[in-house]
Formats: sequence, C-alpha cells, structure tokens
Amino acid sequence: MGDQLVGTVVHQWQKAGAALVAVSGAELHLGDTIHVKGHTTDFTQTVDSMQVDHEPVESAASGQEVAIGISDRVRVKDKVYRVTEEGSAGPGGFLKRLFGRKD
Repeated sequence: MGDQLVGTVVHQWQKAGAALVAVSGAELHLGDTIHVKGHTTDFTQTVDSMQVDHEPVESAASGQEVAIGISDRVRVKDKVYRVTEEGSAGPGGFLKRLFGRKD
C-alpha cells in the first residue's frame, strides 16, 4: 500500500505560505504528514493549520477546498498525498521497505 492521494493544489499564496487544495481522495486531518509532489516540487511536511472559508477546521473531506499552511513552495496542479506508515514516499521510505524497520 502506498501513500494516499488527498487532492490537487488549485491556488497558492507564496508570501503567506499557504496553498488551496481541492480534496478529491482521502480525508485530510490536522497532524497528518503530507507529501507534495509536482514537476519541480517534492517535499514532506506535517499539516499544522487548515482553514475552510477562513474558519479553522480539524479535517477536510472529499469535495472540499481547504487552505493549508505550507513550508515550501508549491505550484498549481501539484499533487498532495497523505503519507502512510507503509510505503512512505518520504526520505528513507524506499530503504525502509528494502531493509525493513529497525525499532
């Protein structure tokens, strides 16, 4: 099982450090780790703030557009994935699958 598609970036506010994501797949919750991937974008971060219609929310479901605080530059049409424990696309994900976990 790989990372779950959450949605697509439809707008970005670079100076404010925020992006508007059209949620089309898995739900997104505060505290989730996301992976933003695009033609020139590729980073992982934790969701620390979310807003729908300028109101803070704890989660967003499919069909909603949610603004999230971002730590790096994003571009319109970048894909947003929720990182799962197994099959992580983040740093070391491949090595963890290849060599197993060390607890």
